[in-house]
Amino acid sequence: MEERQLMPNNSSTLVDVLEKVLDKGVVIAGDITVGIADVELLTIKIRLIVASVDKAKEIGLDWWESDPYLNSKAAQNNNMDLEEENKRLNERLRLLEDKISGLKETEEGGNNDGRGEQ
Repeated sequence: MEERQLMPNNSSTLVDVLEKVLDKGVVIAGDITVGIADVELLTIKIRLIVASVDKAKEIGLDWWESDPYLNSKAAQNNNMDLEEENKRLNERLRLLEDKISGLKETEEGGNNDGRGEQ
């Protein structure tokens, strides 16, 4: 009996396939909808892109660079932004408290009708 070859001679190796996928990119998209009696209750949209980092940046996908959970520089920037916002909010709060305090003093001074106590 003659032994048959399972793989053709010109087959691509896994490395070749992976190189092509990462170079060009692959998009897999799908939607899952859950409903009862023609009433849509839940829709899950799935979008999967497999590409190299360079290819992803080339097509405008670089969200991991600004995500504070994935990038320590983004986390530092996020912390600095929060500190600045906290300072601004504290200043606004102090100004509001000063205004309220001034209004209370005005009301207390305005209740005195000048007749004195009898």
